[in-house]
Amino acid sequence: MRIRTLTLAAASGAALLAAGVLPANASGTARPASAQEGSVSAADLLAKVNSCSQISNGKYKTDDETSATIPVCGKNGAVFWKADMDIDCDGQRTTNCNEDRDPWYQDDTAFHQSNGKPLKAESLPYIVVPSSSSIWKYSSSGIKGGGVVAVIYNNKVEYAVVGDTGPTKIIGEASYATAKALGIDPDPATGGADSGVTYILFKNSQVSPIESHSAAVTLGDQLAKKFLQNN
Repeated sequence: MRIRTLTLAAASGAALLAAGVLPANASGTARPASAQEGSVSAADLLAKVNSCSQISNGKYKTDDETSATIPVCGKNGAVFWKADMDIDCDGQRTTNCNEDRDPWYQDDTAFHQSNGKPLKAESLPYIVVPSSSSIWKYSSSGIKGGGVVAVIYNNKVEYAVVGDTGPTKIIGEASYATAKALGIDPDPATGGADSGVTYILFKNSQVSPIESHSAAVTLGDQLAKKFLQNN
């Protein structure tokens, strides 16, 4: 979780595109970046979330400075939102995720690896959900730690897990690894995307172990196909 205030200068200066590598498995090794994970296209998924049936009791901000405009929407088997992407670099200290690189760094995540350690934001694709509040309680929608998420940006699909919780009034945050895989600047201080990111969270799903990205891709592809069939 990272409770923070972004300066307008930092927000306006956020770079949108960068070359990246994609973590392949729990060991944190990397493979070349890919435009597509799984067999379901970004276009097919986006076609199913082009309208919103709001399930949240209000809307979220994307940053402290913005107004609340982002609803959580419901679909058969999933919830989704369309927002920006701030970079979460919390959890285990690594080369690019530490106090020196991230002004808001915290050495823990809401959900932990199978060995009890915090998640590793630099190598594990995960997203941040808002902490439970009167606006929305994620657990009441069948969302849990380790749940599978399809993150879509610039016609790319990246499968991630629910890995951390954030401020109660802000939405739109994902790990360093998620951003890098999608071609978004992953710098925790200045990176991110101002808009254009879609997050589709599959209800009642859970990757085991949570740190296995390959397991998230396998399960995510299955759930994405089911999502297309049922909506």
